Amino acid sequence: MASVSTMILRSLRLLGEKEPGDTLTSAEQTDYLNDLNSMMESWSIERAFCYQIVQESLSLSSSVGSYTIGSGGDFNTTRPVKIVDPCFIRDSSNLDSPLRIIDATAYGRIVQKTIDGTYPGYLFYDSAYASNLGTIRLYPEPQAGLTLFINSWKQLQSFASVSTVLALPPGYQRAIETNFAIEISGGFSSVSPEVAKIAKESKAAIKSLNLPDAFLRIEAGLVPVYGSNILTGP
Repeated sequence: MASVSTMILRSLRLLGEKEPGDTLTSAEQTDYLNDLNSMMESWSIERAFCYQIVQESLSLSSSVGSYTIGSGGDFNTTRPVKIVDPCFIRDSSNLDSPLRIIDATAYGRIVQKTIDGTYPGYLFYDSAYASNLGTIRLYPEPQAGLTLFINSWKQLQSFASVSTVLALPPGYQRAIETNFAIEISGGFSSVSPEVAKIAKESKAAIKSLNLPDAFLRIEAGLVPVYGSNILTGP
């Protein structure tokens, strides 16, 4: 895979600002590295750019319903962009109980948030950004011996330096190079229609691959009573 400097130089060549064999100055390395990381960060909040849903686990403490998540948090991992279904609680007998993910409004309506329970039934992910940490809130609070399993979107790769090598699936390099050319074209000549077309098509190819498969689901309250047929009625 290509290094960051290689991708930046290719983007600049697509703009006509560099020639084959050119290098980046120290100032260009710093500026373009920041610009590239900014673009990658913005892509991380789009579901269709997330190429994997990561499952992770955390041992819970008795009567503790709030856990920070992120680098250095109680859940010491990359801070999730979003926590998604399915999430569940596993007990010491390896039996799993599903968790329902709720939003801030539903969590706020819980009157007594510190009630102890045998198994949490609800999870609220407070993604408020504070010291690179989010907060997972469980209700009711767990008993001892339980483990939380979550599935989440993770941020796309960021780059520590221009020598960092891209570590993303096939297709991302072309999309990054062509779209980064558009990203930095302000103040330069505009990208050609051909480059703009490749940028659009390469992003579309990634999105079409990463979008989850659609499925139909009927809410419990709409399920016909026994003896009814969904096509013909009772």
